[in-house]
Amino acid sequence: MTTKTVPTQQATIPVVLVLTVHPDERDQEKDREAEMHSLLDTAGRSVVATLVQHLQKPAPGTYIGSGKVEELKTSVLDSGAQQVVFDVRLSPRQQRNLEEEISVPVLDYDELILDIFARNARTNQAMLAVELAQAEYDKARLKRLWTHLDRQSVGGSSGSGSGFKAGPGEKQIEMDRRQVRKRIQDLKGRLADIAARKDRAVKTRSDAFNVALVGYTNTGKSTLMNALTNAEVLAQDRLFATLDTRTAQLFLDRHHNVVISDTVGFIRKLPHTLIASFHATLAEVREADLLLHIIDSSSQQMENQIEAVEGVLKTINAEEVPMVMVFNKVDKAYSKTILLAYRRRYKESVAISALNGTGLDELKELIRSHIDRRAQKVTVRFTVTNGALDAFVRSRAQILEEQYDEDDAILTLVADERLFQELTTNPQLVVTPVEAVIDKTTVNKTTTNKLTTAKTTVAKTVKKDVR
Repeated sequence: MTTKTVPTQQATIPVVLVLTVHPDERDQEKDREAEMHSLLDTAGRSVVATLVQHLQKPAPGTYIGSGKVEELKTSVLDSGAQQVVFDVRLSPRQQRNLEEEISVPVLDYDELILDIFARNARTNQAMLAVELAQAEYDKARLKRLWTHLDRQSVGGSSGSGSGFKAGPGEKQIEMDRRQVRKRIQDLKGRLADIAARKDRAVKTRSDAFNVALVGYTNTGKSTLMNALTNAEVLAQDRLFATLDTRTAQLFLDRHHNVVISDTVGFIRKLPHTLIASFHATLAEVREADLLLHIIDSSSQQMENQIEAVEGVLKTINAEEVPMVMVFNKVDKAYSKTILLAYRRRYKESVAISALNGTGLDELKELIRSHIDRRAQKVTVRFTVTNGALDAFVRSRAQILEEQYDEDDAILTLVADERLFQELTTNPQLVVTPVEAVIDKTTVNKTTTNKLTTAKTTVAKTVKKDVR
């Protein structure tokens, strides 16, 4: 019998995973554990033991109860774990007390997420953002690093004053705090410069309709980005594979100029320091004309993941941006009945598979409909001999009707908000609104008509196409 050896890429750190589940959330326990295993795998750690405590209320000093702390200590010794990882945010005091009890480093949920972001950061902006988040996190935990240097007592009959002075540990902590504060200020300044450049870059795309992909991590945003464009962004089946925003052109037709951006994935309880640090990166989301919220329909935790994403959108002031719910991985849907119920709940939704292309045409139609909702029907009048102006209008707009009046050309066309502004500010054009809003069906039907006569209305064109 031969044994096949599978080479490992890199040695992992053995850890004990501590899951803390509220009694009312026991049904989420398995999914929480699976997600934590994925996060730890991404962070280069392997779970050698798992402890679960159903907590009604956390213990102030150690988060878990004293009996569970003893059990944790035994588990660390028996398994040879080098670290303990909690699935919740711990206070500096809780972290310090736990480490004193079990004698190995204790990482909380925030520190784990920060570590993953640090590993996956590739661009200068992402690395600076992660470093800032880490510095903000470490600032409150400096004392934990200097517990071996105690506060020294002097005084008594031979001394004077209060009897206490700062020992070497206290002095070192204060020095470190000053350095951290200075570093944080420097990082914020550099990121502010990047944010300003990012805002200018986003605003230069004012002639395009901007779409941003948002969603829980590993729901298939990058795969969808590649399916819709030629961006060739990194698409891997792991959490937080993409931290940097990627932007590419989405071709619908020659009348619609669309730019689509793939952004960093979200997760439950995303550390606030990370959200603040990635402010510049998330500008694509805040400034978008439309959000595509990508949801993993193969997950049993769709509801919780949707809530997590909506929570982050609210935090970054993007909750008012128009949004389409995109249920991805429909070929692996956990429950078609549940998926149908979600689609009924969300009026604007589509079921797709970014991997095999199912539903992508319907998704494009939804994007097109959002563009057309902002459009209006106008007539433009200009001198027929102005070839350059005629070429500009025809290249940017969808022409519905065309007629001539002596030396003037009169074109009836569909203009979105941006194009309408350009047209009205051009002194060589006379622009007259015809309809406030163009019906999506009318626009799509008339796309196939290159030219109509002055006597033919849009309604007749639609009727003819239907026949």
